[in-house]
Amino acid sequence: MDRQQALLQLAQQLSAATAASDWTALAAMNTLMAATLPALAAQGAWTAPERAALAALHDLHVAAVAKVDGAAIETGQHLSDMTNNREGWLAYALDSDSAATGT
Repeated sequence: MDRQQALLQLAQQLSAATAASDWTALAAMNTLMAATLPALAAQGAWTAPERAALAALHDLHVAAVAKVDGAAIETGQHLSDMTNNREGWLAYALDSDSAATGT
């Protein structure tokens, strides 16, 4: 497979994993790119179409990183909210348990 095709295939896979919020696939893509890109670069100077495909892959990678960062922030906020509301949830659970048993 030529370099341009390899870059386009990586871009398609990265785009699909990002769109699906498939964190496992994104981690695998990151590892694959880290192994593949240096090997492709070692083959010599990039042609104009290869540089365009590489730039597109870079842009998709930046978008994927932004999505992961956003999800991490959102998850952290959710965990913080859960911690802050823990006492209320426990009181509700105890009250609901007491109501169910009639005590």
